[in-house]
Amino acid sequence: MTSDEATAAVGPEEARAALTALRREVAKAVVGNDAAVTGLVIALLCRRHVLLEGVPGVAKTLLVRAVAAASSLTNRRVQFTPDLMPGDVTGSLIYDARTAAFDFRPGPVFTNLLLADEINRTPPKTQASLLEAMEEFQVSVDGTPRPLPDPFVVAATQNPVEYEGTYPLPEAQLDRFLLKLVMPLPERDDEIAVLARHASGFDPRDLAAAGVRPVAGAAHLAAGRAAVGRVAARPEVLAYVVDVCRATRSSPSVSLGASPRGATALVLAARAWAWLSGRDYVTPDDVKALALPVLRHRLALRPEAEMEGVTADGVVTGVLDSVPVPR
Repeated sequence: MTSDEATAAVGPEEARAALTALRREVAKAVVGNDAAVTGLVIALLCRRHVLLEGVPGVAKTLLVRAVAAASSLTNRRVQFTPDLMPGDVTGSLIYDARTAAFDFRPGPVFTNLLLADEINRTPPKTQASLLEAMEEFQVSVDGTPRPLPDPFVVAATQNPVEYEGTYPLPEAQLDRFLLKLVMPLPERDDEIAVLARHASGFDPRDLAAAGVRPVAGAAHLAAGRAAVGRVAARPEVLAYVVDVCRATRSSPSVSLGASPRGATALVLAARAWAWLSGRDYVTPDDVKALALPVLRHRLALRPEAEMEGVTADGVVTGVLDSVPVPR
């Protein structure tokens, strides 16, 4: 069965039910991060990438592994370090003495869900090795383009409090992430639930024993992606998105506001959320719900504003409060 036939065999309602079940399955392993789980599902639906930010120990890696396990997707993890080379990610040509020829050995990027762990710990040269993969869904080695699996999504993590020995991602690469999801420390009740699970024998390395089972697959994601493409966005909602993004560019605290790519990303994410919510049209509330994760990493603050404690989240929240909402 071809991918198109598999998509046709799965209806939009079945796809939505499977992705809703996926969120429940992930909750068996990850406690209290419903927003991050939903964000990763939206990224998979949109075939776009996500940046996970949080201090060590808030289950960023576990979240990605659990989503991969519940969606029957292949998953590989790359620990980004200062000595990591581009070929360690994309793959390289290896000389075969038996055939006297160079053979391509695929790197870990050839997977459905790539966990780029601590992506800001590797130099810009290696960070840039993901640019083509994230934008073109292919890798070129020795001038030969090699397509990546479908779907292909990068889930990159970074630590927001440790800056020594790190290389901040350039704006051009940040702009390629659909969402930046902030994973905070858990609430008290959630942390108690985490400890209770571990006390009862939960092993984060054995998700099958935790009861996480595959409930969705590539066909469900493809069918969902096709359904998202049919979600309507009225002209006044599109104008609202443009007004929000333009307002970020005129903020006195911002040196670089959201680009047209950011506006396109906001519409795409809002359509995915509308479809997951059971609607075939986008509302302004959908836009407002996704504005923070879509825009926060696309804003560059002025140094003087940062010294005064201004944050990107604060700028986006202020813009949402000031831009008139269409009725």
